[in-house]
Amino acid sequence: MRIIIIVLLSIVPLLTVAQNKLSTRSKKAAEYYYQADNYRVRGQYTMAIQLLEQAINKDDKFHEAYFRLGIIFKAKGELDSAERLLLNADELSGKSGAGQAFELGDLYLLKADYQKAIEYIDRYLSTGPRNSRRLADANKIKKNAQFALDNIEFASEFNPRPLSDTVNAFPMQYFPIVTVDQKAIIFTRRLGTTMNHDEDLVISRRNSEGQWGPPESLSDNINSEWNEGTCTLSADGRVLIFTSCYGRRGYGSCDLYISKKTGDEWSTPVNLGGKVNSSAWESQPSLSSDGRILYFISNRGGGIGGRDIWVSYLDEKDQWSSPTNLGSSINTPNDEVSPFIHPNNVTLYFASNGLTGFGGFDIFYTERKGTNWSEPKNIGYPINTSADQVSLFITSDGEKGYYSHEVTDDSSQKGKLYEFTVPGNAKVKYRTSYVSGHVFDAKTKQPIKAGIELYDLKNESREGFVYSDSVTGEYLMVLTEGSDYALYVNKSGYLFESLSFGYEMNEDLKPVVLNIYLNPISEGAKAVLNNIFFDVDSYALKDKSRTELNKLISFLKANTDTHVEIGGHTDNTGSVEYNLDLSLKRAKSVYEFLIERGVSKSRLSYKGYGQSAPAFSNDSDLHRQMNRRIEFQVIK
Repeated sequence: MRIIIIVLLSIVPLLTVAQNKLSTRSKKAAEYYYQADNYRVRGQYTMAIQLLEQAINKDDKFHEAYFRLGIIFKAKGELDSAERLLLNADELSGKSGAGQAFELGDLYLLKADYQKAIEYIDRYLSTGPRNSRRLADANKIKKNAQFALDNIEFASEFNPRPLSDTVNAFPMQYFPIVTVDQKAIIFTRRLGTTMNHDEDLVISRRNSEGQWGPPESLSDNINSEWNEGTCTLSADGRVLIFTSCYGRRGYGSCDLYISKKTGDEWSTPVNLGGKVNSSAWESQPSLSSDGRILYFISNRGGGIGGRDIWVSYLDEKDQWSSPTNLGSSINTPNDEVSPFIHPNNVTLYFASNGLTGFGGFDIFYTERKGTNWSEPKNIGYPINTSADQVSLFITSDGEKGYYSHEVTDDSSQKGKLYEFTVPGNAKVKYRTSYVSGHVFDAKTKQPIKAGIELYDLKNESREGFVYSDSVTGEYLMVLTEGSDYALYVNKSGYLFESLSFGYEMNEDLKPVVLNIYLNPISEGAKAVLNNIFFDVDSYALKDKSRTELNKLISFLKANTDTHVEIGGHTDNTGSVEYNLDLSLKRAKSVYEFLIERGVSKSRLSYKGYGQSAPAFSNDSDLHRQMNRRIEFQVIK
């Protein structure tokens, strides 16, 4: 299986044949051979093959012609033909050539015959090669072959399925991404089979029966007479970054562009600028779920290898930072491509031909730990094989994977999109779900644009920030399993709304649809503080309440004329007197925290309501839980 094959249209010759004596005595065979080599280095394999076959017809002992022909068929992916030809060349040369041994070792790695790969590379190494680069390549082939022998036994079930012909409707389709809610797939389509044909971004939507619909142009504002491809989408579906090469006015051969969606309209794409883009090549972007961290590939100077993974951050002024290299723990002296940051913002997938694997490009993953990354791990067989695996997309819940499979013949390519169920050894450690809905003005019921922040209550860190759509009020925020979260919805002139989500490991993570109504700041307006926590029968604030309390302090600092009452409420479990006393003490705890943090007493009051003002009837555990609450109410 090949996910995406990177085609090199020329192969560095092992021998500078024009300067070495050939084994043939036929001048015509030699003439055909040299003509074929000129076509070969230009990637014109069909003509090269015809001429080499004519050379062999003139001299069937011409081992250099068999050798060159074998290399071409290996480059074309026709490995059985390549094996026959290279073995012929090896036999005819008396098994004395280092070049034949090396190429056969590389061939058997591609064919996943790892023991033979090691045998031929050992033969090559026994010749005492002097070319340091070729020696390094030989050692890498041997290391990969041994790794494969040691690890292929741990294979898991893998059954990729092509998407329907409705989706695979073009000569080429590749680099798929799937929205967080898995209702749409976006990918690059090419209208022909060569690099000269136009590339555009298209979208297919899943219907109510789970079937993908016909692909449509993503937007006339995005697709143009130039090429658009390899894109990434923020989790809320409103920030798109894509690659465009040549044609558009940019900084290098390929640049990254951004478009934002308001309502149903995508904005005219804008170049990400001279900090992110350079005079080199930038491509293959991947956005964090909140759209504020961008990973991408570049071959700019200052890197570690040929193509490296770089990262840029969006600051509070909506400006992208100068990119930094992801470092030598990820990037190698070879190539890393196709980064994909999972919506959990922890797991980064990428392809590398510099790390030890099954051969060629393999898919690896690493996990972010603070500002550091774990040692990359090979995702394993059979997702990785002896062929190139270069692109992979894993859905937010970690259950499905998508990739494209390309087949190349000379300069012509054909490709389809595939889907598979992610095997156990490749599943993400932290799955994600999401909360989505609309934000409205509580009085007018009109949609409004509001800032939405996600905080991890365990470490009091902000994990994400997005705005609701200014036209529709729509929002979506990703929730990652393994923590308790506070979600805050803020807009100037309104009370903030706080929501609480507990997503423990290994639970059934179901999406939450929730419309939010913000109350304008006015006397009598109130809001529940859903992330204030106490132990049972206690009025001591738990540590994870600090995030909510600090949010309330920020609100009061931003609205200096606002006076509020802190109200404590209970359910109807226990006596009226006990509940009244407990609610009063809990309200006072909040009141004292605010005063200790600098809020003036003159702007605060507190009151215990006990069970006298339930928000819901006390007819279920859920309703009783919601009645046990702290509210703040504007009193002036």
